[in-house]
Amino acid sequence: MTSDNPAAPTTSEQALAIVRGRYAQPKLPDGTPAELRIEEFDIGYLVYAVFPPVTDAAGRPQPAPPGGSKIVVSKETGETVTVPNYPTEAAIALYRRQRQA
Repeated sequence: MTSDNPAAPTTSEQALAIVRGRYAQPKLPDGTPAELRIEEFDIGYLVYAVFPPVTDAAGRPQPAPPGGSKIVVSKETGETVTVPNYPTEAAIALYRRQRQA
């Protein structure tokens, strides 16, 4: 198995290992690694970093900074694809549409 042609994952842990082998670990502002979450769905695994909410000096919540992406690992091939940092269901729906094209 090479990073170019990984084995198709059968578990969330295998999908996470593929992502960790191909992408840099996101970091929190203090330099510690961000938590990675995995959402399994019918044709893949959606992997994304979780960041704490941002607040201003008075402690009021602020919008999240723009940008970022989530990663989908195909259950069929182990291939990885990035999708925009949409809410989980929207990111999965976008991946499904891209696969049909």
